[in-house]
Amino acid sequence: MGFLIRLAITAVALWITTLIVPGVDVHARSGGNTALTLIVVALIFGVINAVLKPVIRVVGCVFYLLTLGLFALVVNALLFLLTDRIARGLDLPFQVDGFWAAFWGAIVMTVVTWLISVIVPDNPGRR
Repeated sequence: MGFLIRLAITAVALWITTLIVPGVDVHARSGGNTALTLIVVALIFGVINAVLKPVIRVVGCVFYLLTLGLFALVVNALLFLLTDRIARGLDLPFQVDGFWAAFWGAIVMTVVTWLISVIVPDNPGRR
């Protein structure tokens, strides 16, 4: 149940990001296709973050320390661009127009996901 809630939170955060950040777009033909695209892209984004982010943190530990954590913003933007590339490879109507759109998109995604996660518990049955 927690996985589905996190997936829904990420999809909603991605949708809000497409509304706020110019250059992050979903070009689907209908509302249903847009929702399905957002869910699939959220799944891709979640898998990328689950698999690559820990590896990058270990390998780039020195950069995180030298930049006082600001390197994480660049890493998040690059992971967002990777999500765009994979979505395009799967022929999904999701598009990120360059590094700066990915940079701001990753920041908005992080903030919105955190805000929604504060409101919606991950495991509603547990205390």
